[in-house]
Amino acid sequence: MAVRPSPGGSEGGGVPDRPVIRIYNTLTRSKDPFTPLAGDTVRMYVCGVTVYDRAHVGHARSAVVFDVIRRHLAFRGYQVRFVKNFTDVDDKIIRRANDEGVPASAISARYIEEYRKDMATLGVRPADEEPKATDHVPRMIGLIQRLLKVGMAYEAGGDVFFEVRKFPRYGKLSGKHLSELLAGVRVEVDERKHDPLDFVLWKASKPGEPSWPSPWGPGRPGWHIECSAMAIHYLGESFDIHGGGEDLIFPHHENEIAQSEGATGRPFARFWVHNGLANLGSQKMSKSLGNTQTIHDLARRHPPDALRLYLLGTHYRHPLDFAEARIEDAERSLERFDVLFETAGRLAARGAPAPGADGGLLEALAELRTRVETALDDDFNTPRALAALFEMASALHAYREATDRGERPGGPFLVGVGELLALGGVLGLFEKPRDAAPPPEVLARIEALVRARDQARARRDWKAADQLRGELQALGATTEDTPQGTRWKWAPR
Repeated sequence: MAVRPSPGGSEGGGVPDRPVIRIYNTLTRSKDPFTPLAGDTVRMYVCGVTVYDRAHVGHARSAVVFDVIRRHLAFRGYQVRFVKNFTDVDDKIIRRANDEGVPASAISARYIEEYRKDMATLGVRPADEEPKATDHVPRMIGLIQRLLKVGMAYEAGGDVFFEVRKFPRYGKLSGKHLSELLAGVRVEVDERKHDPLDFVLWKASKPGEPSWPSPWGPGRPGWHIECSAMAIHYLGESFDIHGGGEDLIFPHHENEIAQSEGATGRPFARFWVHNGLANLGSQKMSKSLGNTQTIHDLARRHPPDALRLYLLGTHYRHPLDFAEARIEDAERSLERFDVLFETAGRLAARGAPAPGADGGLLEALAELRTRVETALDDDFNTPRALAALFEMASALHAYREATDRGERPGGPFLVGVGELLALGGVLGLFEKPRDAAPPPEVLARIEALVRARDQARARRDWKAADQLRGELQALGATTEDTPQGTRWKWAPR
């Protein structure tokens, strides 16, 4: 990949002339130039799902956002170490397990498997590490012990709490002040707490709950300590990017910062990246509100690429208003790309087409490629990148029509489609061709029928033309009549 010089020199991990990527950092409330802590290696942690039910559009939105961030960083030449956890012990998991009369581990295992299937459907690549909270309880206990040792935590009746007022920078991520939190946040009354804002690090066991041994008695970890312990274990005490939905900014990520930096004395994550939430009407989409649209159900009604395109059509920091009609629009939009891929498949199946004058096609595509790259360098602006991809498709369609008329050679068209596929891949699009071309023996039969049908139409033998259309449909090809003859599309059922 050619790398263009960036204005003002290098800002990319010590590699000269690397383009600058700017990322909106919730911590600084500004778009900051990104530079990894360790050379070319980007260490990124994203809070994963609590596995007590099927994943919904909100989960899909976050997963796709951070998949694209990871892909673009890799596209720009970075080595990305990506960690995304599973919370597999939680009140909701325990309640569901008790309702079904099975162990909590059976519930979490079921929905981890379902989540992985959903992510594969959406083209979301697995993380390098996908740790489960229950596999890291000893590390959580060790981190809690460090906090007790430095005086930032205290034990009370088998529970352990973090003492918020011992961390003077509490609120730096969310911008909330302690006085505001005390006045505006409902905190469950607990006489054992030094302060109503103190949060739990370790919970003493209760009947019917899974538990682990600890220095404070049997119990289980609090939610916030999980991510700190796993992130530090896999990425170190300081790393580059921590991500998640904006609903995690407070209290989850605020508490992660407090307990991690309180224990280590070092900055935790340098960039905090948060995606906007998915809404249904005026409400946040959530399983607890019962207003979710599951990935499983949506993928049965729509092609996965259409779901992904729909999710990327809104900038990741903005809220996503769910509307199934917009997924249908995305599905129709993808048909423009499918025609290009099908045409390229047919050209390639005939052997390498001759090169020749491209009429400025490749120069135009190079300019559009730059627009895609620049959009993604600017805080991963997928709507702008998609706009440039659609312009590339328009240019290729115009060239394809000239090729059909015999006015242009096919070689540049194949090069251009390859460029489109490569850039689409940065967004995770076009990676699962929907049977873009038939097998060679079927292709030969289809093209023979198309020629015969064009001859029948030329002599106005409509009955024969209709019969040939039926034969084409039986082979999996749909047809469209154009002034240049029959145009066909491979769409097997």
